[in-house]
Amino acid sequence: MCIRPVVTYASSVFAHVQPDVVYDLQIVQNKFCRRAADALWYVKNSVLHRDLEFPTIFKFMKDASERFFDVASSHLSPSLVSIVSYKPPLPHHFCRRPRNVPLDPHDDLTVEMEKLIDLNKMFVDYK
Repeated sequence: MCIRPVVTYASSVFAHVQPDVVYDLQIVQNKFCRRAADALWYVKNSVLHRDLEFPTIFKFMKDASERFFDVASSHLSPSLVSIVSYKPPLPHHFCRRPRNVPLDPHDDLTVEMEKLIDLNKMFVDYK
């Protein structure tokens, strides 16, 4: 699919986006999931994401950032490796760099979705 490389490249850009903008994108994604699944109004968004196996915007961006920095850190080009290998600033530092994205805590929807996935795995393992 053509979208993945664009979104992966954009993941470092999203590190500088205000949380409200990512939240607005999440609302659009939730509406898309609800309409695609023809879900009723009382079905939780976290259940939709779990059942559709569709990550939240925040989780996708975090995973894409981790993949990008993992690939870039083991690249053959020493210039690229030197760019991505640095010590992140302290959490209260005013400058937010793209490398800090994987360190960010999950948003509420992602936490709830991961709890449901873990609960589902425990139930399947129990059987």
